[in-house]
Amino acid sequence: MEAVTPLDACVTMEPDEGRVAATRDRLVTPEEAARLADLFRLLGDQTRAQLLYALLEAGEMCVCDLTETVEVSDTAVSHALRLLRTAGIVAGRRSGRMIYYRLADSHVRMLLDLSREHLRHEIVAG
Repeated sequence: MEAVTPLDACVTMEPDEGRVAATRDRLVTPEEAARLADLFRLLGDQTRAQLLYALLEAGEMCVCDLTETVEVSDTAVSHALRLLRTAGIVAGRRSGRMIYYRLADSHVRMLLDLSREHLRHEIVAG
């Protein structure tokens, strides 16, 4: 009787040493991997994702506008913005007693645009 091999396993246990070495040389460091995991954990919350896309579309918004837009309490919005600001994903601009939030830079904008495009691609391809 023939042994059954799982689809996601190697048929042989003989790795391509050249490919492994070349890939290992370009791999992110453990520190970079930890920072990336933290970033994606932050983006992995529905409220924070909605806030980021609201800022992507509007450019700049205050807490009360964000609260109304995503229909979440001002406490939840403030907490989410604090986490995102600390991580360098959003930035704030003070105008008198108001603080207006925006995406921190074009990299965040690009990440959000690509993520949305990926979701749309999955729906069409699915």
